[in-house]
Amino acid sequence: MAAPKRQDTRKFFENLSGEGKSIAVLTSGGDAQGMNAAVRAAVRMGIYVGAKVYFIHEGYQGMVDGGDNIEEATWESVSSMLQVGGTVIGSARCKEFRTHEGRLKAARNLVQRGITNLCVIGGDGSLTGANLFREEWSGLLDELLQQGLIDEEGARSNSELHIVGMVGSIDNDFCGTDMTIGTDSALHRIIEVVDAIMTTAQSHQRTFVLEVMGRHCGYLALVSALACGADWVFIPEMPPEDGWEDNMCQKLSENRADKKRLNIIIVAEGAIDSHNKPITPDYIKDLVVRCLGFDTRVTILGHVQRGGTPSAFDRILASRMGVEAVLALLEASATTPACVVSLVGNQAVRLPLMECVQMTQEVQKAMDEKKFEEAVRLRGRSFENNLSTYRLLSNRKADSELPHSSFNVAVLNVGAPAAGMNGAVRAAVRVGITEGHKMFAVSDGFEGFYKGQIKEIKWGDVGGWTGQGGSLLGTKRTLPGKHLDKIAEQMRIHNINALLVIGGFEAYMGLLELSAAREKYDELCVPMVMVPATVSNNIPGSDLSIGSDTALNAITDAFESLLQLYEARADYQELCVPMCMLPATISNNVPGTDLSIGADTSLNAIVETCDRIKQSASGTKRRVFIIETMGGYCGYLATVGGLAAGADAVYIYEEPFDIRDLQANVQHLTEKMKTSIQRGLVLRNENSNENFTTDFIYQLYSEEGQGVFDCRKNILGHMQQGGAPSPFDRNFGTKIAAKAVQWITRTLKDSFKGGRVFANSDDTACLLGMRRRALVFQPVSQLRDETDFVHRIPKEQWWLKLRPLMKILAKYKTSYDVSDSGQLEHVTRVRPKDSKTSSAI
Repeated sequence: MAAPKRQDTRKFFENLSGEGKSIAVLTSGGDAQGMNAAVRAAVRMGIYVGAKVYFIHEGYQGMVDGGDNIEEATWESVSSMLQVGGTVIGSARCKEFRTHEGRLKAARNLVQRGITNLCVIGGDGSLTGANLFREEWSGLLDELLQQGLIDEEGARSNSELHIVGMVGSIDNDFCGTDMTIGTDSALHRIIEVVDAIMTTAQSHQRTFVLEVMGRHCGYLALVSALACGADWVFIPEMPPEDGWEDNMCQKLSENRADKKRLNIIIVAEGAIDSHNKPITPDYIKDLVVRCLGFDTRVTILGHVQRGGTPSAFDRILASRMGVEAVLALLEASATTPACVVSLVGNQAVRLPLMECVQMTQEVQKAMDEKKFEEAVRLRGRSFENNLSTYRLLSNRKADSELPHSSFNVAVLNVGAPAAGMNGAVRAAVRVGITEGHKMFAVSDGFEGFYKGQIKEIKWGDVGGWTGQGGSLLGTKRTLPGKHLDKIAEQMRIHNINALLVIGGFEAYMGLLELSAAREKYDELCVPMVMVPATVSNNIPGSDLSIGSDTALNAITDAFESLLQLYEARADYQELCVPMCMLPATISNNVPGTDLSIGADTSLNAIVETCDRIKQSASGTKRRVFIIETMGGYCGYLATVGGLAAGADAVYIYEEPFDIRDLQANVQHLTEKMKTSIQRGLVLRNENSNENFTTDFIYQLYSEEGQGVFDCRKNILGHMQQGGAPSPFDRNFGTKIAAKAVQWITRTLKDSFKGGRVFANSDDTACLLGMRRRALVFQPVSQLRDETDFVHRIPKEQWWLKLRPLMKILAKYKTSYDVSDSGQLEHVTRVRPKDSKTSSAI
């Protein structure tokens, strides 16, 4: 497949005008949560740039039928759509559009309204249909002209049709994108059910067999199995080998012998065996009952997975894709191939539509030919990583089968608790045991470390940890700097050969202190010689000492000093082991990574609360809510939460604001209250400004809004840290922990010399983070220059590029340009559309 499109030069977006253009938005095929967010973003971005935007109701059927099915959209018509599941403009399967006559009718309906730009949200079938429509466009216009259904001017002015696709599918079965719109929300529904089932299964010692959607793709089943620690998973891309029935029953039996009170088996609806025979939940149930006699139940989730409100991830993904789709349509020319907006890592990119469709079809072809490894490769890097991680964690070997290793690895949590920490610990422990290491758990972070709260942790000890919130190991903010000698002593006592630290900014600081201590070891590793010089002649190792009667009161303590230096060198040597940190903090303020474990769960808590607050205002006209989020000085939660919740203004530390900005925002909301949208939402990061506090902003809005709207305020507090981890955090924590332990294994082997581990180079004390499109190990010493230590934030933060998008969707005028990655970049302070005063939301 071609590489993601890159702009050759940076250019101001203001030059990309939509004046005189018409854009139509439709959703087609199966519905998916988040489609409405994509529709909302495309409509508002289109209106923002001056284009006419139309809804096409009921997908391609509405395009063929025309009439009221094609309706001009307004800014207000997409209000209150973010939190609604499904698609409010309707979706339908349309056999007529598959015919030439049907596409001819559709073309006539578009030409009548001057629509030459289509934004299609659907699966590969819907996008393939759109591309065929585009290829036939010129011929369709000729036919309409010959039949007298359009005139020559209509044919000339509508001579080009541009298509941009967004993939809406809960199955995540489209090649070219890491995630499709709706997948994350479907995982939320599945995990909610699994978490609920696990409580009843434990009560009765039951086995549950769950069928999830995925007729041709096992993504939902695979990631669900990772996220809940399922005992077995069946997916189309990985048929079990012959004899799987005995292997599965043996594993279930061993789990029950280990006093595990439940078993979870997840089955994709398209699961097959190696002979292409379907594997059904009922077959598995009968097998377990017949062979093991276990009390077994079957649950088929069905369309529950399509329902409910979209997750924060899907809202953000769909909003970014909707804006990017409009940009792509504005830049399209007659020679531009139809493209699809995709997500790669954390970046929105454009890829050739038909190349992605063809690769998606190649997957099914490979599966039909039983080339399953090829099918997995074609699914993409994300699918491959999930599958390899699941295989690693599910393959529990007998002690006799484990590789020989004499290494001991310690795992600890540091800083504030973050949802997903426990899943990361579970993955680290089990992968470490699989690699042959002895794993140790440290309670209460570095404080527990120097106090000796260290014990070996076994495979079964971490069972069921994936779905638990908080930190089961215990975590504290204590840094190791003042207790390095005691930590070194504990490492010597327990023969710790490597450290895995999971936490936030304190964990980063702690690893920096440990790394700096290793540098001190190098400084002390110099030849040391002492000449005995004391009148007391009391130096061990020497029969005579240099001295004189005049030095009776000047007995030197050189021996003690040398002994202290030698002991310090020994202490620091204990710290010369491989060290790796996994970022886990709701604030997402750790340098070296774009995302942290726990941030997604916190975002969902914020968005759910905002949804409820907005709903409470539906019966009360003209109300503005001021909401304070956590995050320290980092505005990630406020900004991204504001984008997902549809906030009108977001105040953060990284973007300074003053009283004029606050006044402009009040004026903006006052104007908004004159429309049909008579509620407002304002988010404030807790440390955005020491003077403009949440109380101050609440009182200012209340005073300035008198007679127009009233105000309420909410401080979300520690509820943002609590709750069960989201599927994303469970999956992310599991994958990076597994990758980190594999790195530790390699580094241990490389640094094992002279009968012991010795690692003190920069590249043996690393942070594993996501950078743009890949997971990268980075020496913590090299991250110092990227860090604002005073405010505990990275100096550069990628999510600031999302702020212009948030402002545009809230109807503020802002200036930004298109960077070489296709993302929006903020270049000036914003200004409300109808105001002369600058705004800094």
